[in-house]
Amino acid sequence: MNPITLPAGAGLIQEVEGQPLSPEQRTYLDGFFAGVQQRAVVFADLFPEHNAPQQESAEDELPQVAEERIKNEEHPLDSYYRLVENARHNQPPDKEETFRFKWNGLFYLTPVKDAFMARLRIPGGQLMSHQVRELARIAKELTTGYVQVTTRANLQLRLIEPKNTPEFLRRVQAIGLHTRGSGADNIRNLTSNPTAGIDPVEIIDCTRYVRELADFIIEHREFYNLPRKFNIAFDGGGLIGSVEDTNDIGVKAVQIGGEARFRIALGGATGHKAFARDLGVLVPPEDIVKVVVALVRVFIANGCRTDRKKARLKHLLDTWTLDQYLAETEKLLGAPLRRASLEPLSYPAEHLSHSHIGAYPQRQRGLNYLGIALPAGQITPRQLVRLAELSKLYGSGELRLTVWQNFILPNIPDAFLETVKKAVIRIGLDHRQSNIASGVIACTGNRYCKFSSTDTKGHALELTKYLEKRIALDRPINIHVTGCPHSCAQHYMGDIGLLGAKTRDGREAYHVCVGGGFGNRAAIGRQVFQAMPFEELKPVLERMLRVYLREREAGESFQAFTVRHDLNALQTLFSGDD
Repeated sequence: MNPITLPAGAGLIQEVEGQPLSPEQRTYLDGFFAGVQQRAVVFADLFPEHNAPQQESAEDELPQVAEERIKNEEHPLDSYYRLVENARHNQPPDKEETFRFKWNGLFYLTPVKDAFMARLRIPGGQLMSHQVRELARIAKELTTGYVQVTTRANLQLRLIEPKNTPEFLRRVQAIGLHTRGSGADNIRNLTSNPTAGIDPVEIIDCTRYVRELADFIIEHREFYNLPRKFNIAFDGGGLIGSVEDTNDIGVKAVQIGGEARFRIALGGATGHKAFARDLGVLVPPEDIVKVVVALVRVFIANGCRTDRKKARLKHLLDTWTLDQYLAETEKLLGAPLRRASLEPLSYPAEHLSHSHIGAYPQRQRGLNYLGIALPAGQITPRQLVRLAELSKLYGSGELRLTVWQNFILPNIPDAFLETVKKAVIRIGLDHRQSNIASGVIACTGNRYCKFSSTDTKGHALELTKYLEKRIALDRPINIHVTGCPHSCAQHYMGDIGLLGAKTRDGREAYHVCVGGGFGNRAAIGRQVFQAMPFEELKPVLERMLRVYLREREAGESFQAFTVRHDLNALQTLFSGDD
């Protein structure tokens, strides 16, 4: 049989075995090549000229890490058939499938557990009551019921058997949510102020822009092959911050000359001890999505793909200047951005308190939002259902998640506020602000995460209970408990940051950092103690807080107190007798 031939200069197949194509054959090939084109394969790739020189690209000459090889061999979004086949036999994923399935938001937990964890995409952390109710049912029916709120205003559900993964994904998508791209080399859940649109002091309601960008990401495959993970946060200037300066791209609303504009900062990654740096531009709200898209595209094109440890945007900015990055962005935009020499950002004073817990009046007269504390960010399906009911009965049917691992119920009329408060207490949660408990956040820990050295959730609960019984603070403090250097709980930005470790004899322990902060008081914490066993840590933290209360200056915060002393002085103070 003769091969398919192309007449010289022709752009389409005209004949097969010397015979003209029939109308049916033409229709088939038109459809075939339309599909090929969608996968970015050009005609010449299928029929290379025999005499054409074979050229190696610069990428081919560079060493290829395993993750890039896997993505190049088969895009992970095209691996759904593997997931279905494994489910048919209740079969665990192999090593490469484990990586690929993260594009569907599924993380295999071996060797800790032989099941998946699922992470969702909830833009801005905004949910409706019907979505929350169905998520509770999914958690109860397809998982162990373990649900946690993450530090990206997101939800994670755990211990999903391989056989249940297609049904899990189907049910999540049926309520208008996604899991796609919530892990690995993708743009993670977009965060924003949980009080967007209802906050009495916000400058810009970022909800529209977060949703627009989220839709853009979902619909464009180019955003599912980044060099590494990527975080984006919007902050409209409200009372509850989004800690946007800890993100790869942080978008912050400002008021300039009576006009609302966005400033942009790049390269935040507190696990790498870096806050985002101001790009020096002002962007009108109507342009912010296309500008952020261009910023991401520059990273896709130029981020490191040969060393996973140097692949974040922060690492690119270690070799590029901000002006260089801005110039590449403007090339894509086709126009310059407005430059601005601006003062450091300022934040509402309420950022210093735990304004994510408790009842607060909204900008809408007669309405309130209620911040509800979750112990270490954990909640049961029963409690989820009850919160959904409260939001429907007494609010607008909305629920908001925060980066502080808790829920907010918005739009509660004054007349119903006390009723909702009592109902929250009855379901085992709390709305009352605590200067200790309200500021404790923790990552997943070694019960479910193979990277963690410690049981962060369990230790956070135990530590909170211990400190609340023994000491009373008159100013709020933030304690961040994280299990490994990935720093999912952002230990470097806590007043007290605890990083999981092991002692030489294998006991669970923590490195202790102090003096971290965000917003107006952004700072990277300094380590004062190393690998302190957890049982020894509890009285040491109590002593640290007692020393602070005794030695502080008038009105001095814990962070300011620690910054005022060098490390030797702090170690002496915190190690001595009360």
